[in-house]
Amino acid sequence: MNIPFIGIRVLKTALAVIVSILIAGWIGLSSPNSAGLLAILGVQVTKRRGIKNAFQRIAASILAVLFASILFSLLGFSVWVLSLFVLLAFPVLHRMKLSDGAVTASVTMFHIYNAQTVSADLILNEVLLLIIGLGSATLINIAYMPKPDKMMMDHRSKVEGLFSVIFLHIAEHLRDTHAVWDGKELLELNEVLKAGTETAERSLENALLFGTEAYADMQLYFYMRSEQFESIERMVGLVSQVSQELPIGESLASIFEELSMDCKVDYYTGRCEKKIHVLEKEFKTQPLPRTPAEFEVRAALLHLTRELHQYLITAKKQKKQKPAAARS
Repeated sequence: MNIPFIGIRVLKTALAVIVSILIAGWIGLSSPNSAGLLAILGVQVTKRRGIKNAFQRIAASILAVLFASILFSLLGFSVWVLSLFVLLAFPVLHRMKLSDGAVTASVTMFHIYNAQTVSADLILNEVLLLIIGLGSATLINIAYMPKPDKMMMDHRSKVEGLFSVIFLHIAEHLRDTHAVWDGKELLELNEVLKAGTETAERSLENALLFGTEAYADMQLYFYMRSEQFESIERMVGLVSQVSQELPIGESLASIFEELSMDCKVDYYTGRCEKKIHVLEKEFKTQPLPRTPAEFEVRAALLHLTRELHQYLITAKKQKKQKPAAARS
């Protein structure tokens, strides 16, 4: 549900404000508009964050009622008592990890100060305002959250597509060192990985009862891909040092071409790993480099092979193993 220039969180906040003020007015509470203010503070970007936020604010405000009641009863309703409240209450809220509730606690305290009295009716009024304002916001927040499944799958598809393109560019350079690549896919991949990770984390926070396992798997997927992205950046740096074509480079190019297809598969095929082991043995049987330039290229290719091996280790840990039917 999208309206131009208005996000779903704004719509939910507007609804929570109306509902909380109407309920507070209907049951006859003093300062019913304060319930609307509390509702504004209560709507959060995820369900779990909203529930946690509501409990923190209610707990902080109840503590504020206790502090304010004691201070005003003992010292009177002087302005300097407000400062004393801040000096005493805020460190306690921080120590109890309730700092997010400092604003609502202050609102509650000022209500007592403006009333110039401490009574059971006033305290009950404040508690009910808290429950109605934050409760309405939390319920409306839980009631509807956009499902991010399609967005996450789109991010995943883009990530795998960019991995594939990057591997093909690496293979192209190993076969033709004069090939030009601007590397724009690396920048795009970095942005998509960040967006995918944020979406997966937000989805996991929104899954209160169902779907937590699936969203946790997606979070793990983007974490794995982020690790592999760092490996790819190192591989690209090594490939840039390859200034001449060598037979060993051709062998690596064929592995990267195969990897450009394997990176789109849900399970770990193991084909590239086997070829890497063969290539590592081939390195040991190669004659010594004839020129310093060839030595540098061979060294870069050897490091590239090892980095590719580390990339495959990460994939092997996180991906499902190849099905038996696919092995045959």
